Amino acid sequence: MFPFSIEKLFRQERQFSLRGLIRRLFLDDWVIKAVALVITFALWLGVTGLRAPVSAWFKNIALNLRVSNNIDITNSPEEEVDIEITGDKRKIDQIDPRDLVVLLDLTDVQAGERIVELNAESVGVELPTGVRIEEIVPSKIQVNLETVEERDVSVKVETEGTLAENFEIYSPTVSPPKVRVRGPSSFVKSLDSVSTEKVNVDNRQADFTAQQVELNLVNPKVTLLDTVVSVSFKIGEKRGEKLYSVPVKMENQSKTATVVLYGARSVLESVKTENLQVEIFRNEAGENSLRLILPADVQDQVEIKKLKIS
Repeated sequence: MFPFSIEKLFRQERQFSLRGLIRRLFLDDWVIKAVALVITFALWLGVTGLRAPVSAWFKNIALNLRVSNNIDITNSPEEEVDIEITGDKRKIDQIDPRDLVVLLDLTDVQAGERIVELNAESVGVELPTGVRIEEIVPSKIQVNLETVEERDVSVKVETEGTLAENFEIYSPTVSPPKVRVRGPSSFVKSLDSVSTEKVNVDNRQADFTAQQVELNLVNPKVTLLDTVVSVSFKIGEKRGEKLYSVPVKMENQSKTATVVLYGARSVLESVKTENLQVEIFRNEAGENSLRLILPADVQDQVEIKKLKIS
């Protein structure tokens, strides 16, 4: 009854609707849509381009070595390294090389001469998320590790200046006489003494005590656990030696004993030969020995350097 079927009509309407939709999508306002497409593409390209991984080298980055408390480093390994990092360009551009530190943990390494590798797995560096280490130069370093020990060593007194004329230092007494040091075993064992800072004795002629005298340790590998001492100086008249020939009475004969005394010059001048007496006595081994009897007023002021029968 109709020149075409309803099915054909519906099919034509569907085709017309599809063509209209396509036209509206791609042809209507095409200039605006083209501009929007260009902008979108540019934004995508910019973002994805910036996020593409890039590499960069950072020079002279501080290298810190961490060791256990009973181990010390005795050589001079590299203190700086160069590192190559990879990651987001924006994040890399924000890194200040002065803030970077390469940390090498050696707390589990035993004493000895070691060759240690430097790579992303063996070191620690604080980097932004997504940024990683690719390479470290040098890739290996030598580290000499030595066991740390403590030891007491004597204190040696150092002075400066000149005493008053005809005076000398009889003896400096240090308190404490020994101080404790800590450091690598080979360094500590080779240390015989620790010197004080120089104590000024200029024009001194009487006893005095210097308090809180600092110690001078030149080896940077050794640490002083005691850092100051007190030094008492006993000062007196210059001393010298004097020779005496003292008669000795023996059975049926007389001999002469040679006596050398050491002490202040004025004290020695006051000691006369006739004030000295030499006795012969039997010691515990039953042998003859000599004993010098000094005047009571000089017994603590002189030292017997020689006593012998001529």
